[in-house]
Amino acid sequence: MGLLSALQGFAVIGIVIAVGYIAARLKIGGSQAQYVLNRISFFVSSPCLMFAILSREDLKSIFSSTIVVAFFSAALVGIIFLLLNRFFFKLKPAEATIGALNSLYLNSNNIGLPVATYIVGNPALVAPILVMQQALFTPIALTVLDLQTSGKFSIKRVAMQPLHQPLLIGSITGIIVSWISTATGQFIVPQWIFDPINMIGNSAVPLILMAFGMSLYGTKPLQKGANIPAVATVTVLKNLVMPLIAFIIAYFMGFRGATLYGCVILAALPTGQNVYNYAARYNTGTSFARDGTLFSTVTSPIFISLIALIFTH
Repeated sequence: MGLLSALQGFAVIGIVIAVGYIAARLKIGGSQAQYVLNRISFFVSSPCLMFAILSREDLKSIFSSTIVVAFFSAALVGIIFLLLNRFFFKLKPAEATIGALNSLYLNSNNIGLPVATYIVGNPALVAPILVMQQALFTPIALTVLDLQTSGKFSIKRVAMQPLHQPLLIGSITGIIVSWISTATGQFIVPQWIFDPINMIGNSAVPLILMAFGMSLYGTKPLQKGANIPAVATVTVLKNLVMPLIAFIIAYFMGFRGATLYGCVILAALPTGQNVYNYAARYNTGTSFARDGTLFSTVTSPIFISLIALIFTH
C-alpha cells in the first residue's frame, strides 16, 4: 500500500502539470500567465510555504544527522556534473549552474512529503533536505545566476544576495519561530496571522507545477539544439548516482534500517520544479531545466520502486 500511495503521489503531480498544459493550450490567462505564476510563486507563495512548514517543525528534526548524508550526496553529484561539463558539455556558467541544480536539487515538497510519509514512514526526514536546499544550495546557485546574468561582481553584492532570496528569508524566519516557540513552550505566531500565511503557502506547489505544465505547450522535449547528453547525464546523476552515494555515506555513518532506507529513497526523488522556476526567473537554461526536471520526474518512480523492492527483500 505504501508503494502504491507514493506512485499515486506522482500521478497527482502529473495531473496538475497537465492542467497547466491545457490552460496554456486554451490560452487561459493570456500569454503572460506562465510568467505571472512563476513570479508569484517565487516571491510570495514559496516563502510562505517554507515558513509554514519550518515554523511548525521540531528543531531536532530540522537539524537531524541525516542532513549530513543529504548534503554530501547532493554536493558530490553537483560537483560530478560540473566536472563532466568542464570536459564534455562545455555549457556556459549560468547553464552549468542549472545543470548542477538539475542533478542535486530534490523535489522535497510535493513528492518528498508523500514518499517520506507512505514509503519511509517518517515525514520528518524531509525537513533537513528543505533546510539544506533553501539555506545553502539555493542561495549559492542563485548568487551565481545573478552574477552571471547581470555581469557584475562585488563583495557587497554577494553579501547582500541572501536578502534577495525570498525562499531563504521564509526558511530562516520559520526556523527562528520554531526555536522561540520551543523555548517558550507555545507557538508564538497568532493563528489569525499563521492561517493566511499557510493558505498562501499552499498555493506554491500547484502554481509551480502549473507554470511548468504551461512551459510544455508549444515546445517539445529535447528540441533541436538541446544538449541531449547533458540532459541524460543529469537524469542518471539524480535518479541513480545520488541514491548510490547516499547509501554509501549513510551506511558508513552507521545508519541502518528505516533511517538508511529513508536516506536512499529520498535521494532518488526527482528534480524539484523549483529549478525551472529559478531558470525562468533569470531567463537562462529554461529548456535545459525543463527537460532535466521532466525526465527525472518520469524515471524517478521506477528507481524509487526498485529501491523499495530491494530494501523489502
